[in-house]
Amino acid sequence: MSWFRCVETRPWASLRLFCFPHAGGSAVFYRAWAARIGRAVEVHAVQYPGRADRLADPLVDDAHRLAAMIAGAMAPLLDRPAALFGHSMGAVVAYETARLLQERGTPPVHLFASGTRAPHDRDDDRVAHLDDDGLVAEMVALGGSDAEALRDPELRELVLPYVRNDFRLIEEYAHRPGPRLAVPVTVLVGDADPRVTPEQAARWTEVTDGAFRLEVLPGDHFYLVPQQSKVIAQVQRDLAVPAGP
Repeated sequence: MSWFRCVETRPWASLRLFCFPHAGGSAVFYRAWAARIGRAVEVHAVQYPGRADRLADPLVDDAHRLAAMIAGAMAPLLDRPAALFGHSMGAVVAYETARLLQERGTPPVHLFASGTRAPHDRDDDRVAHLDDDGLVAEMVALGGSDAEALRDPELRELVLPYVRNDFRLIEEYAHRPGPRLAVPVTVLVGDADPRVTPEQAARWTEVTDGAFRLEVLPGDHFYLVPQQSKVIAQVQRDLAVPAGP
């Protein structure tokens, strides 16, 4: 099963944007981006195993191994410049993927890290060990899930295994020493995010020798849903691609 979901292939596009979902997320989170980011960009959303149309595929609970698998799958798609965008857990996986691509001589042209602390500055929150009710409560508190839907026992049985896996992945992630990135990094964060402050997000500047930008937008952990147009506009500006469809 393919690692990427591309709503519209664009042979004429000047670059590809690979989008990495949050913990418990899937490629559908970025489905609307292709239509809104403009025809100069071909959007590929990462589909992690163990969910959605990859439900039968084994889960991966190690960020370094997941990044290696994604970087390998990206190889045939690197005939054009590539940028990476990751939200929350996805930002860390995107960062580790960027490190591997740089090591292999095909670095991304830009890394966008959204809604998370710098990879070498992790928090001590632990969620993966909670019972089902506690895990659902945490998801609802972050603002990314429908509380009513998660009261459905059948839906819980389907969703919670990969949600718990993803929380375990990010909670057990440890940054490994190595060369700094040499690519531009833009960090975006909501001003009311309970998981990361703008000051904590600013520490991403310590992992790159490239240009660095921090953008703070109104909202909580999932600020990028109501602020989608502003997030996409920032991506367009940083990638120097035309705005609009």
